[in-house]
Amino acid sequence: MTSPAHRALRLTVYAGENDTWHHKPLHSEIVHRAHAAGLAGASVFRGIEGFGASSRIHTSRLLSLSEDLPVAVIVVDTEERVRAFLPQLDELTGEALVTLEACEAVPLRTASRPAGRGPAGGAPGTDTADPDPEGKKSL
Repeated sequence: MTSPAHRALRLTVYAGENDTWHHKPLHSEIVHRAHAAGLAGASVFRGIEGFGASSRIHTSRLLSLSEDLPVAVIVVDTEERVRAFLPQLDELTGEALVTLEACEAVPLRTASRPAGRGPAGGAPGTDTADPDPEGKKSL
């Protein structure tokens, strides 16, 4: 059985695979900053085809156009934490598109975390033990 859903905010940054921040991939910098900010998690998804502000179509189907494929960095956490992270994105993103969508987060129980013990089994802030020995935060 799943735990009750709670309100969350999904942040998505749409960028190009070749976008950089100080000679590092932009998507990697966003993930590392999200981790340092204590956000619940971040994932990077690589697209197989797309276009953006340049109106140039990038696709993995043609070798000559397979450079700079689209990427999406997705972060889901509480609205308060995501909004607190936005100023860091403003400094990084330049022309990248950033969207925010309200969503519901449904923490699932795992075999290693029984119900009511930690973020996956209970409400945020109800931890009774140290469910996160590596220092990562979660919903």
